[in-house]
Amino acid sequence: MTDTSIENRPSTATDNAHIAGTKRFFAAENIHAYYGESYIVQGVSLEVNRGEVLALLGRNGAGKTSTLRAIARLASPEIRQGEVWLDGEALHDMVAHEASIAGVGLVPEDRRIIAGLTVQENLELAQIAEPIGWPIELLYERFPRLAERRKQEATTMSGGEQQMLAVARALARNVKLLLLDEPYEGLAPVIVQEIERIVREIKEAGITTIIVEQNAIAALKLADRAVILDSGEVVFDGTAEKVLGDEDLRQQYLAI
Repeated sequence: MTDTSIENRPSTATDNAHIAGTKRFFAAENIHAYYGESYIVQGVSLEVNRGEVLALLGRNGAGKTSTLRAIARLASPEIRQGEVWLDGEALHDMVAHEASIAGVGLVPEDRRIIAGLTVQENLELAQIAEPIGWPIELLYERFPRLAERRKQEATTMSGGEQQMLAVARALARNVKLLLLDEPYEGLAPVIVQEIERIVREIKEAGITTIIVEQNAIAALKLADRAVILDSGEVVFDGTAEKVLGDEDLRQQYLAI
């Protein structure tokens, strides 16, 4: 196994040109991020080609969700070193709403469904401003459960249905990079299968996706490539097939 963690160093102009170029659709380079003085993301580098699905894996507390939040440019954790590029745009120079406009769609673990609004209203609100993604009727075709419940208050749906709405709401924007944080968390197996179907359709549609999921085997079966984090650092970067076939690697870093 190759350790792909990188030493702490400032990015050079050559690095920047390489990242911003057309060779890599998405790249995070040497990201160091903090919650206050707590050093959480420790020099993470990863890249995703256009249309790929990347599984971002690791034990609890490895820094997976923090890495997604840093990519999405949420207020915390704070990136203090490193760069993030998407389709030639410097996400590290943006705040969250600017990153969203640039095409980053984060589906957080807590889903953030808006109480008091119907399914339809949640989707319409996502499209209140440009850039608009999939039409709502297309979303209903892809998420038939949501079509059946379009007039229902969204927070009264089951957890699995709310997860579908959270994903649909992200796709209602013109998303270039979809970030899924624990999409199977707490869901019944039959609902997990439905979410897996949806993620496969997203992949077939060519949307670049990073998925964080404790159900690592399920994520790996969907993914093209995998990055494994341990204590905020990258310890593996390779194919999903390699992780599925390497029991020692899985046991060491994923306990499976």
